[in-house]
Amino acid sequence: MPPTTSPARPVRSPAAVNEDIRALWERSGAVLSSEGREEYERLLVEWAAAGPADVVEAA
Repeated sequence: MPPTTSPARPVRSPAAVNEDIRALWERSGAVLSSEGREEYERLLVEWAAAGPADVVEAA
């Protein structure tokens, strides 16, 4: 029997993930606990995987 895979999570835009990163830092008072660091790392990976769809260069 082939291995089962978990269903793919929908890909969020980089802007949406960035909002979560900013909220995490705000909630933590800019000092992350070990759980906060784990969430931050997970969000960074998600942000990087989201691609440049919402990236806007400064003029």
